[in-house]
Amino acid sequence: QVQPVESGGGSVQAGGSLRLSCTASGSTFTSSTVEWYRQAPGKERELVGIIDWKGVDPFYAGSVEGRFFLSRDNTKNTVYLQMDRLKPEDSAVYFCTYGDNWGQGTQVTVSP
Repeated sequence: QVQPVESGGGSVQAGGSLRLSCTASGSTFTSSTVEWYRQAPGKERELVGIIDWKGVDPFYAGSVEGRFFLSRDNTKNTVYLQMDRLKPEDSAVYFCTYGDNWGQGTQVTVSP
């Protein structure tokens, strides 16, 4: 299996938006459930959301529901995490994972 690669992180002001991408080559990725997690300094890793291989009815953590949206394009081997109305408490390193494969993460920083 192939390690996924996250991209799209950056710095934004509160209320802004970012779209993260998670990409991995191979059919295993496109047929797998993908999960997004985040970890802020000094805090435990937190589940953000889950999307199955069909991309139907994703699950969201309560802290992001209604602001974050998962989608995927299996023709591009990519899962997207659209993050709207960002808050300073959303600042963290965001990771995607499928199976036992984890990416290196991408930093999101939200300033007040």
